[in-house]
Amino acid sequence: MSIQQYQTTKQGGPFALVTAPKPKPGPNEVSIRPKAVALNAIDWKNLKFGAIVSSWPAVLGIEGAGIVDSVGEDVTAFKTGDEVMSFGHGIVGNGTFREIYTVPENFVVKKPGILNFEEAASLPICYLTAAATIRVGLKIPLPGLSKISISNSIQSALVLGGSSAVGAAAIQLLRLALPHVFIITTSSVAHHAHLQSLGASKCLERGAQDDSTVLKASTPYGTGVDVIIDAVAAGASSPAVYQAFRVDGPKLYSLVVTGPPPKFPEGIQGVLVGGQDMLDAEPDAMPYLGKLVVEGKYKLPLKIEVVGKGWDAIDAGLKRYPAGYSGTKLVVTL
Repeated sequence: MSIQQYQTTKQGGPFALVTAPKPKPGPNEVSIRPKAVALNAIDWKNLKFGAIVSSWPAVLGIEGAGIVDSVGEDVTAFKTGDEVMSFGHGIVGNGTFREIYTVPENFVVKKPGILNFEEAASLPICYLTAAATIRVGLKIPLPGLSKISISNSIQSALVLGGSSAVGAAAIQLLRLALPHVFIITTSSVAHHAHLQSLGASKCLERGAQDDSTVLKASTPYGTGVDVIIDAVAAGASSPAVYQAFRVDGPKLYSLVVTGPPPKFPEGIQGVLVGGQDMLDAEPDAMPYLGKLVVEGKYKLPLKIEVVGKGWDAIDAGLKRYPAGYSGTKLVVTL
């Protein structure tokens, strides 16, 4: 039996819809027929620059939501017909832009009934990456999931890129993990009210990233922040953020992987993280996401925009990335 997959034939494209063998799930794997897929910056970077994908043709797509087609041996949490959402292997060219894709069982969680497929498809990677910045990068446990204990007294945090999907997710999870922490974030003014509704204590214009005096003055005592989550590689273009730390604080800098690792200034404990790091640290991270959504403790970080229906809408949506945008997550219905 065969399926269709929307693959990139070479770096830079074009996309082509081709016939391929139907994937068969191995032990502890789940095959999913997506009803919606989300578009992410890494998909565009892989297409344009071959950021991580090293061989072509490749199937991109790092998250989706749909219906379980089949399950492999030893899978007990899912069965054919279940509605699910999942992380995918698109970072390495074996992703969700296909009629049926297969992933490890711990990449998957049942779709909460309060979400449609498009909303569900937008959640996995920003949640996993944001959770990794907190659990792996800052060593802060997530309540009800992590077994580790917090080793630092953290009173204030700065989230750079709050209106990105990862930044908005990180604000929610940080508020959940540390209810009393003072959270500062940067974004354009249009997104401030939304980010405060997610848990931000104070919102600054994006330009504040270039002025450490403004960043420090925004903390409760004007002494600087204890930890920084950088969702948008702000430090590369705005090194002033490295001066925003409290002098006698832990100076932890959790950076989402978006390119080559930077050289962190002396005295700053920098850690690079991605979504896979969260699954490695916490195998139950995806069931935890489902639980948070059902309990109303985790909202859609950003509003979704359905850019179209069908495979060609993926190409059209990814072409919007060079122009830049914020505050929305692009999704395609299949």
